Amino acid sequence: MAGAEFLAEPAELATFLGLPADDVRLLAALRAATRRFRGAVRHPVSLVTGNTVYLDGSGRAELHLPAAPVVQLHSVHVDGVELTGVRAKRRAGVLLHPSGCWPAWSEVTVLLDHGHDPVPDEVAEAVIDQARAIYRLDPAIQQITTGTESVSFAATAAVGVTSQWQAAVEAHRLNRGDDA
Repeated sequence: MAGAEFLAEPAELATFLGLPADDVRLLAALRAATRRFRGAVRHPVSLVTGNTVYLDGSGRAELHLPAAPVVQLHSVHVDGVELTGVRAKRRAGVLLHPSGCWPAWSEVTVLLDHGHDPVPDEVAEAVIDQARAIYRLDPAIQQITTGTESVSFAATAAVGVTSQWQAAVEAHRLNRGDDA
């Protein structure tokens, strides 16, 4: 249910790094970059099928899903009773109640497919760039002090983000769908 393991192809990262696509550190960097992107947008991005989501009624006409875009809406139940006629703003990941508003204090169960297949190019590119930076991260010692002597080593302390990363996150952020 978590979608594809990576948001970019290992072979593409391997080309940039001059390594085999099954290199353990390469795959770890790509996995970390994928997790960071998914964490930033707060949904899997890649296609997830047969996902059951539990939500609380909002007392409003719209109910925000925890992922977008909606590929297929299989069923919606309110307090265990199937509700028909529900419409979805597919790109935004929003459900519209057929007769007014989602009852407050109700439990809404939604069975749906959501996400992208394939992953959008701008997401894959941002994840590849982040994975390249993570791969090159050197967790070396920064400073050692013994008595009166001190030695420092160069180290990359953190991996920043690019404007490309920020734009891709903004376009795919939760409840914004793929407004890129």
